[in-house]
Amino acid sequence: MSPVNLLPGAINELIATVTDTHRLTKADRYGMMAAILDESITEEERGCLDRLIRSLVKGRIQVADELSIVM
Repeated sequence: MSPVNLLPGAINELIATVTDTHRLTKADRYGMMAAILDESITEEERGCLDRLIRSLVKGRIQVADELSIVM
């Protein structure tokens, strides 16, 4: 299995986009999966992902069936 390499700032961009739109697209979900599997992310980034997941569970964020949101 090849290692996961995130782009610099990818987690911050993901959090900002989802916070702004209140929607989690397929691309966002794949980005979250890659971030969660990346063992080199910081504790702060992991905490941000945890908060995003909690918001999703509580219904504050909708899961969109589209690939991405074009604005």
